[in-house]
Amino acid sequence: MAAPLLTQAERATALADLPEWTITGDAITRTLTFGNFSQAFAFMTRVALAAEKQGHHPDWSNSYNRVTITLTTHEAGGLTERDFKLARAIDRLL
Repeated sequence: MAAPLLTQAERATALADLPEWTITGDAITRTLTFGNFSQAFAFMTRVALAAEKQGHHPDWSNSYNRVTITLTTHEAGGLTERDFKLARAIDRLL
């Protein structure tokens, strides 16, 4: 069973604790810049391990020292608490 979608008010409240993330449609997104490719890739590895623990995986891309992460709960068709929980975990990894 998919997690329930968040209301607009719930989204806004959850996003208040994540100032570097933005709502993009039915997802939240953050772009990070690192000193080089190795640092970006090492960060992605840490995120992958955290995401696997949560059973919730990001849509993301890497271009040299830049990582763009998009979170949405595909099976629910939009944003759920799972997305914000993973975003908070990602921010703690920085």
